[in-house]
Amino acid sequence: MAWILLLLAGLLEVVWALGLKYTDGFSRLWPSVGTLLAMAGSVGLLGLAMKSLPVGTAYAVWVGVGAVGTAIGGMLLLGEPATAGRLLSLALIVAGIVGLKLASA
Repeated sequence: MAWILLLLAGLLEVVWALGLKYTDGFSRLWPSVGTLLAMAGSVGLLGLAMKSLPVGTAYAVWVGVGAVGTAIGGMLLLGEPATAGRLLSLALIVAGIVGLKLASA
């Protein structure tokens, strides 16, 4: 269950990171509200997951899921380049996340 909470926390991190782009410096009300709610939910779920997962593993996985998801979201939604170097780097992050999961089992 903790791993599911951690994955959801990471997905909410993607939501708030991409949401920051739409807040226009927190000058737009509804994107700002949604972004702040996603931030709170992400950190809250991370805290719940850390009740039974090692802090280093949980935090690294949370950041990794958020970073990979945000980079992919930027490519799909914001027209950011999907170069071979970027995709390879994201694959390495995913490999690290999988490695942390396997090492903490």
